[in-house]
Amino acid sequence: MRLQVIRGLVLAGLCSLLCPQVGFADDATPAAVAAPDSGNVAWMLTSSALVLMMTAPGLALFYGGLVRKKNILGVMMQCVFLMGMMTVLWGVVGYSFAFGGTNPYIGNFDHICLSGVMPTNDVPLDAVASKLIFMVFQGMFFIITPALICGAFAERMSFKAMALFSLFWGIIVYCPIAHWVWSDYGWLCEWNEQALCPSFDFAGGTVVHISSGASALVCALLVGKRLGFGQEPMPPHNLTYTCIGTGLLWVGWFGFNAGSALSANSLAVNAFVATHFAAAAGVVSWSLIEWVVNKKASILGACSGAVAGLVCITPAAGAVNPMQGVILGLAAGAVCYLACTKLKNTFKYDDSLDAFGVHGVGGTLGAILVGVFATSSVTGKRFGLIEGNAMQVVNQLIGIGASAALAIVGSVILLKLLDATVGLRVSQDEELQGLDLSQHGEEGYIFL
Repeated sequence: MRLQVIRGLVLAGLCSLLCPQVGFADDATPAAVAAPDSGNVAWMLTSSALVLMMTAPGLALFYGGLVRKKNILGVMMQCVFLMGMMTVLWGVVGYSFAFGGTNPYIGNFDHICLSGVMPTNDVPLDAVASKLIFMVFQGMFFIITPALICGAFAERMSFKAMALFSLFWGIIVYCPIAHWVWSDYGWLCEWNEQALCPSFDFAGGTVVHISSGASALVCALLVGKRLGFGQEPMPPHNLTYTCIGTGLLWVGWFGFNAGSALSANSLAVNAFVATHFAAAAGVVSWSLIEWVVNKKASILGACSGAVAGLVCITPAAGAVNPMQGVILGLAAGAVCYLACTKLKNTFKYDDSLDAFGVHGVGGTLGAILVGVFATSSVTGKRFGLIEGNAMQVVNQLIGIGASAALAIVGSVILLKLLDATVGLRVSQDEELQGLDLSQHGEEGYIFL
């Protein structure tokens, strides 16, 4: 189990606290406790930093380049502000609601304000260092997930509504899903032998991408279309930024996926390599389709394909080998291309930056395919359809459905309440002026 890995690292410290003969020295100072392995500490701290980099500057540049120039600071401010607000929320209540308690469906108040995670006079730092690492690593996921949703309502939701939506969404949607999938006692947790429907989600296919993607679609529908959508062109204003952002996301994703092994081990190596191969295959797949359909391959398509491959491999990185990762990446490039073009054009919803088309669809595809391709040569015990376990696909579908359902219902309730109280959208004049000036009083570009 995830937390059992962490508990194993601090077992010596906990034993020293429970056994009187090694509890405290005569001078009332804490007894020596074995420090966590330095290699694991270095890798997990690095992974945490890499995942944080994915939000800003990674996602900030990726999304910022896709909007019109009058809204670039609005997008970047959303990413930077969420880095601040969601971190504080995670420390105060989020971590406890996601990983506290033994109930299979919901967390509790065990770790409010990081209780039991911080060092005290009775619990030395070495005894909780690994818990602190796990907490901060998981907190980086809590930051980026609502930031992904911002792509669906870009250029039209007010900053106030965005902040309130993200705050409450993190509590009522993200934390329960994280508890289901990643806490030791969660009913979907693959490491929990008592789980009702153990589903593979190594690094966030359901917790991050399906939850944010489903919520993004709800936001796009309920917030409404941008002024002029479908009547006037709204091309990305700076694909150079988007390309740089893609590179940062790609590198950061190694921390996202390989870091989810929770130590510097062989599973992290497999996750790292599978992640890279899936992203590469996503680039090739999306670009080839554009080449066939449009006679040209675009940088926007290549970047979108890379992210689609990364999203698709996320739940599977700890369960498939690198060449199976290539299959997932190729499938993601093709399926997400269709979702961002044919599907969106058919139903005419305004998912501004394709948060649903890439994250919702790509995450769902990855969660299904890991049930097909999961191999015991990587997992050690659990496996998927190809190796004879058809039930794993059923478990994956249950996890997808439960996560999407909570995200959809929670998002609808939150958006309806916010619309009735503070309002969701900026005014028509503010939208025409752009969010940079109307919401923040700043301009991204000043031409002299």
